[in-house]
Amino acid sequence: MNRLFSSFEKNKAEFTLTILLFTALIVWAMSLFQMANQFPSLFEAQAKSFVIGQWVLLSIIVFAIFFSWKQLEKNQFIKENWSGLLLAGIFFSIYFLLVSIFNQPAFDVDDIFFDSDAYLWRRRFATELVRDYYFRPVHPFVLIIIRPLVWLISIFLQGNTVYATFLLTAFAGALCVFLVWYFIKHFVNNHLYNLLIASLFGASTAQLVFSSLIETYIFLAAVALLFIVFLIKDKPLFVLVITGLVAFGITISNFGQTVIAHFFIKRNIKQIIIYGLIVTAFIVPLTLLHNFVYPESQPYFWNLSSFDGEGHNQFPPTLQRANYLGRVMVLHSIVAPEPLILQEEIPFLKVWMFRASIKKDPMRIAQYHTLLGNSLAYIWLGFVLLGGFLFLKNLRRQDNRFFLTFILILLFNFTLHMRYGKDTFLYTVNWTYALILFLALAWKEFSDKRWFQISFLVFIILLFINNSQLILTMLSTSALHIK
Repeated sequence: MNRLFSSFEKNKAEFTLTILLFTALIVWAMSLFQMANQFPSLFEAQAKSFVIGQWVLLSIIVFAIFFSWKQLEKNQFIKENWSGLLLAGIFFSIYFLLVSIFNQPAFDVDDIFFDSDAYLWRRRFATELVRDYYFRPVHPFVLIIIRPLVWLISIFLQGNTVYATFLLTAFAGALCVFLVWYFIKHFVNNHLYNLLIASLFGASTAQLVFSSLIETYIFLAAVALLFIVFLIKDKPLFVLVITGLVAFGITISNFGQTVIAHFFIKRNIKQIIIYGLIVTAFIVPLTLLHNFVYPESQPYFWNLSSFDGEGHNQFPPTLQRANYLGRVMVLHSIVAPEPLILQEEIPFLKVWMFRASIKKDPMRIAQYHTLLGNSLAYIWLGFVLLGGFLFLKNLRRQDNRFFLTFILILLFNFTLHMRYGKDTFLYTVNWTYALILFLALAWKEFSDKRWFQISFLVFIILLFINNSQLILTMLSTSALHIK
């Protein structure tokens, strides 16, 4: 309370806008809870235990704070980052609500939401059914990274590994929000601006969806952001190596993003070579260890013939695919459109954003049909163009290491997914953080401008409303199949 009153005395307008932002976030979280409560087949059965659990957790937190406040006050990290931690905590509650709905045992097939393999990964992370039934080599040692964390959390949940996986997924999403806030705080000394950028990121379509589905992607986003934060904090090489190994172990291609960030931010060729050599030296023994702990869980990544199974996800690059992929990357990752509803081979209606041309069916993409969605898409495009203009205007006067890093990460993903992916929205968390951090640095000169702060706050509040409609569509569509 002392900090709040101190903030109020320093800058009444900024304090008021900050309170409005947090109020809007809490109201949004409550509205999502009420929205979910309209679908008893998906949510009501567990509502009581969920609410009771929240009260138990709240009681524990209050008890802990009451008896250890002096210790918390002495903790420099908490003192310096309390607002970012609070923001991440609110998003954690939102993500945990959604992850506990969309990953129930009733969802017993893959590809329901955005071509994700949520059923497969729920089995692999939370049960003893660890075999990848697609038998893919692109996740070389993912299980020895994620499953120990699930087991550790489950100790506090009476051994319930499913809910431990829910918590871990929601925590990874909240960690991404905090790391975005932490990154911007390093470059921009404006409390409100930092919160606005992190809130935009947390409420973006990509972050909202993939913090709510059990998959590998949100963990990849968290690792990528950790790697960049470790670079700006000049962490020792062994920390970067461990982070790079985790990125490679979860999905091979994401190691490329750590190389890009390392090269453009550090610009130390010798260190990059050492980094690459050490990571290369460890990936084979870690893969062998993985398959020793989990025999026959998946093929080794050096078995090149096992990559043949990825052929059904590869498509010829065309101008139309480039157009649609660009729209997914720049627009759909942030502002949710009305998704495609597909009735195909699985016993669920599919909710997708993009569908590649399969079996001579035409390529399709989600559209903005509502006035709110269409308006927000144009406004967001205006913010993007403003960021691009400011970047070019200041090109010669600024440190461009981070700008180039984020541009190359975006181009890396664009090139990769020009050929790979049935629904390219599935991969959005691999680039959404780069897009938002690029723009946040470009908008830096407006961070203290009241008109910009107010405009951005209004945009974010409207984004809450718009992106909630995607969650409503996911709820209403899937509820049709749950008895």
